[in-house]
Amino acid sequence: QVQLVESGGGLVQPGGSLRVSCAASGSIFRMDAMGWYRQAPGKQRELVAAITSGGSTNYADSVKGRFTISRDNAKNTVYLQMNSLKPEDTAVYYCNAELAGALGFSDYWGQGTQVTVSS
Repeated sequence: QVQLVESGGGLVQPGGSLRVSCAASGSIFRMDAMGWYRQAPGKQRELVAAITSGGSTNYADSVKGRFTISRDNAKNTVYLQMNSLKPEDTAVYYCNAELAGALGFSDYWGQGTQVTVSS
């Protein structure tokens, strides 16, 4: 059984920084792309940033220059460093991983971590 566990969310003031982490555990044979999505109240879930196993990255236009995604392949962990946070970044942030596990190749999601940007 594969699990993705996020950590690091919380409350931060506008202009502040926060780092969220997501660790994958279980029977993992190969980890491909990993990413972060977010969902604000009343809105659809959207891609924030993604990173391939080779380190290529992709960002939503709204976070380019402010957020940085990275990964530690040895730890099956992905990070999202968020700087210059704005109130509109407030959302539940979900980790996603495409990986090959005991049940084959599939898409996995974490439980989500709340990020609130407010003064």
